This record gives sequence, structure tokens and C-alpha cells, in this order.
Amino acid sequence: MKYTALLKNGIIDENPVFVQLIALCPLLAVTTSAINALAMGLCTTAVMICACAVISILRRFFSSEIRIAGFVVIVAGFVTILQLLMEAYTPPSINEALGIYIPLIVVNCIVFSRIESFASKNKLFPSIVDALGMGMGFTLGLLTIGIIRELTGSGAIFGYELLHNPSSHVLIMVMAPGGFFTLGTIIMVRKNYMRRKRGGD
Repeated sequence: MKYTALLKNGIIDENPVFVQLIALCPLLAVTTSAINALAMGLCTTAVMICACAVISILRRFFSSEIRIAGFVVIVAGFVTILQLLMEAYTPPSINEALGIYIPLIVVNCIVFSRIESFASKNKLFPSIVDALGMGMGFTLGLLTIGIIRELTGSGAIFGYELLHNPSSHVLIMVMAPGGFFTLGTIIMVRKNYMRRKRGGD
């Protein structure tokens, strides 16, 4: 039950995108298409799980003087491995689209918030589950925004064209303002739902 609560916390209760509103820079930049959003979410999740696992194991060896530097080195190591794997095995289009945002995972607020608040204070398996839940919540947030922006902006989802009439495409949705508009609308709908739910309880 404890592990289920950890997953639910990351996906719903403390969703990093729709509740905590952190890591908005890569979120707004890569969600112009669903495939880029999914790739970024999975990359961040993979790094977060690996980093949280290692830091949980080594947590007793980090003194207060070297704690942050040690965390950065570990995260940077996993990001470097990820970047090399992506260059070798992923389509060039995805690698080019994510660009600088993969190295920026090193200083991603989501990763460091989970390392500092959870992995550095808890055992291995709970830390992995917590990182997985937060990663799933982040991926879900990116994917939701990516699908909405790609569908409304270019009439497609995952590159498959659904709206063939160009006049139905809203170009601003695949531009930066479209990201803010989509995120703000989802947050508004969510808060309105939560308010009504509390009122009905």
C-alpha cells in the first residue's frame, strides 16, 4: 500500500507539471509534438530512477559539505550515458528536437527535488518507486500537453495526420504561447474539478 501511495503521489497528488509547476522550460519547449514530449519524459524518468537508486545506496557517505556536488556528479554521469545511447540508437529527428534539453536534465528541478527530499533520506526500493511515480507524472504531463498542442497546431498525433484541412490548424499552439495557454487551461480545469469534488464531499 505504501508503494501504491508513492506512485499515486507522483502521478496525481504532487504531479510535477500540473501541481508543482516545476521544470517548465523543457516542458514548454519540447511539447510541440507528442513524440518529443514522450521521449523527454522517458529520458528524465530513466535518469531520475538511476540517480535516486545510487544516491539512496550511498546516502550515508555524503557529508553536508559535498552533498550537492556529489549529487550533480552522479546525475551528470547518467545524463552522459543517456545522451550517448540516444545518439547511437534513437532517430536523429528526436535527438535534434530534444537538443540541449537532454544535458539540462543535470540541473532539472524534478530530479534534484526527489534526490534531496526523498532518495537521500530513504532506502533503495522506496526511492526507486518514488522516482518512478514522479517520472510517470512528469511524462504524463508532457504527453498530455504534447498531444493537445500537436493536434490543434498541426492536426496530427505522433505524426499521424488526423485533421487534413490546414484551415483548422491553430499555428500558435506549436509556438511558445501555445504551451503556456495549454498548461494554464489544464491547470484551470483541474483546479475547478478539485474544487467541485471537495464541495461535493
